[in-house]
Amino acid sequence: MSEPVPTDDADAAAAARERLLAEVAALPGLPGVYRWFDAQGQVLYVGKARNLKKRVSSYLHKDHGGTRIGAMVARIARLETTVVRTEAEALLLENNLIKTLNPRFNILFRDDKSYPYLKITGVRAADGAAALSASTCARMAYYRGTVDRRHRYFGPYPSAWAVKETIQLLQKVFLLRTCEDTVFANRSRPCLLYQIRRCSGPCVGLIAPEAYARDVRDAERFLLGEQQRVIEDLQAQMMTFSEALAFEKAAEVRDRIGALSRVLHQQSVDESSLSAAERDVDILAVKVAGGRACVNLAMVRGGRHLGDRAYFPAHVDDGAAISSEQADDRAAREPEAAVLEAFIAQHYIGQAVPPLLVTSHAVDAELIAALAEAAGTRVRTLQQPREQRRIWLEMAVKGAELSLARLLAEEGSQRERTRALIEALDLDIADPDTLRIECFDVSHTAGEAAQASCVVYEKHQMQSSQYRRFNIEGITGGDDYAAMRQVLTRRYAKLAEAVAYEGADALPPAADPAGPAVAAGAMPARQRPRPASHGARAPGCPTWCWSTAAAARWRWRARYSRNWAWTSPSSSVSRRARGARSGWRNWSSPMAGPRSGWATTRRR
Repeated sequence: MSEPVPTDDADAAAAARERLLAEVAALPGLPGVYRWFDAQGQVLYVGKARNLKKRVSSYLHKDHGGTRIGAMVARIARLETTVVRTEAEALLLENNLIKTLNPRFNILFRDDKSYPYLKITGVRAADGAAALSASTCARMAYYRGTVDRRHRYFGPYPSAWAVKETIQLLQKVFLLRTCEDTVFANRSRPCLLYQIRRCSGPCVGLIAPEAYARDVRDAERFLLGEQQRVIEDLQAQMMTFSEALAFEKAAEVRDRIGALSRVLHQQSVDESSLSAAERDVDILAVKVAGGRACVNLAMVRGGRHLGDRAYFPAHVDDGAAISSEQADDRAAREPEAAVLEAFIAQHYIGQAVPPLLVTSHAVDAELIAALAEAAGTRVRTLQQPREQRRIWLEMAVKGAELSLARLLAEEGSQRERTRALIEALDLDIADPDTLRIECFDVSHTAGEAAQASCVVYEKHQMQSSQYRRFNIEGITGGDDYAAMRQVLTRRYAKLAEAVAYEGADALPPAADPAGPAVAAGAMPARQRPRPASHGARAPGCPTWCWSTAAAARWRWRARYSRNWAWTSPSSSVSRRARGARSGWRNWSSPMAGPRSGWATTRRR
């Protein structure tokens, strides 16, 4: 039976509620962005509103019952708002804050602005130039980063493979150089690329500056979608060489035309009937299944399909449900539409938007209008395309289905591996999702600059955002066991003290923020200890514990040779630990007495 809430706590909660209601009542009826916080200062939800007072008050004055909004409202402790001029500005600010704050009840996408580009460097050689130099001889290169206006950039491409494939195509057809400027300036004879007909040899003057500049212009036109005009110009060059009886040069141009024609024939997803401005299209398809979602983004630039990329958002269930329930009294939307709108808002803010978005589900017109206003260009969406665009959309939808099926299969496989680990260690864990493992390793350089690293395994995958590194000081160089003792003490000493202070069944709320939280609600959920069991020893792995009777629920397992792992607390206390004094000891050692200190006996 639950204990009654103390009067002081009830009064404090009521006072906080009244203060929050008074703050909401004072809000203006203007567009803006609101942020809900819990008692620990963690952001719960970020939302936008056409009318701040009306939207925010709907959370507190309505009965949400057992919905996800109700679960969120029960945790609200504080509110922050920002007033803006228009709803479009509110939308932009909302998604910038979502990407920055990572709220618990919003759909979150990984912010990836590192799309690769194809860069053509340098200044075009002027007509009549005596020779080509590194600065005037344009170079093709793979590029990822901020854009420099001195060069020309084409893309973005969905993957590095797509950029490199395009560079290989341009090498075969237009014979542009790819070498660095330092290599170009110091060549005395052509390189291997010239021998295999992938470069025209401008570094040693084997091509006239005018001819190389023409090849650069043709390559740029090809990347901009003017493939047919490029082929017509090449055919005119071939006829000119033929009439001048320069049959070898005419044959080279003929081979270029053949190579380009074969590529265009193989590129069955080309669309050459559109204007240059309409050939830049992004195709967006979304698929939701098994509590996960996949948004597949396919890019078409210059009428050429450059490939696709799959994105997997977090917090799909919570974010989609809340987005549907509080959408300005509109009809509940499909989760696919909520996921797609969240992706469009978070993905395109701060970067160029193509003039056309082909989507698998309907998108809010206000969202597209806000993106167009921010980008300064006209943007429109198309949900039911025809002809070639329909083929593109069907390909994107199929790609989303396959990517999501692969993700669910991988997660299921990893879940089974986690369950197998629990069974092998004989851990008393009913839900494999609660298993958390922290592993430590010590490294040094000839006994100096010792460091310990901690990696975390949780929710069936490695959590790189929770990795930690410790600088080891005050030990004898090369003493790995002393280093391991120091890092484990720094990581878990406060936790052990808290357990010893309160006892085995009660933990104080004031725990070390650097270590796992020991009081429900005192720290983020990802840092709270997970219920587990001491389990069985893995072969060849000594098992360690803090031998205070009150703290015997905490156990450390270690692989021999300085690799250590920590598992969550057990619900039982081992008989062998009872009555032992404080200190670290090896349970596998024959000297299992109350002696303090590290033991290193290997199990046999």
